[in-house]
Amino acid sequence: MLEIVTGLSLAAAAGLNAYIPLLGIGLLARFTPVIDLPDAWSWIANEWVLGILGILLVVELVVDKVPALDSVNDVLQTIIRPTSGGLVFSAGSASDTVAVTDPEAFVNSAAFWPFVIGVVIALVPHIFKLVARPVVNLTTGGAGAGVMSAIEDIAAVIVTILAVVVPLLALAMIVGCIILMVRAIRKMRKRRAARSGQQPITES
Repeated sequence: MLEIVTGLSLAAAAGLNAYIPLLGIGLLARFTPVIDLPDAWSWIANEWVLGILGILLVVELVVDKVPALDSVNDVLQTIIRPTSGGLVFSAGSASDTVAVTDPEAFVNSAAFWPFVIGVVIALVPHIFKLVARPVVNLTTGGAGAGVMSAIEDIAAVIVTILAVVVPLLALAMIVGCIILMVRAIRKMRKRRAARSGQQPITES
């Protein structure tokens, strides 16, 4: 079952940044022995694919840290991030890694359902991000966009690596991040409501 956790973690990372998990497993497969992609997914480690993913990642890193542009980018990424989640779930869960040396037959193929599962999983953090970013921008006057984006990028990198090396730890980190994001959104909404000057109605 660890291969499922690996795929789930990679898909969740794709919900934060579409290109980090794809580029991550591609680089790890090409330059390290920690992951061995099956033949159906070996194209991810191709040098041309890695180069394109690298360029797209640089663009994403820049745009996602600019207030207003980040929200537009999130809308455009509503298709890209879930698609990436489907790809990395299928590829990661079917791969031999240092944690999983014999993936089960269900995920050891280019089946349709692993891709769908990855899409659904990636949608969860993507929706959280889509909802949270405008709140962060309004609450901080746009100053929080870069900070929030940097935190998301770092989390995506860490989860991608842990998904291959220590899948259960990656899963625990994802759960923790979701809890923190929910709490952060609630606090920001309360602060925004307080700053809006809402006053209790008093009887004259």
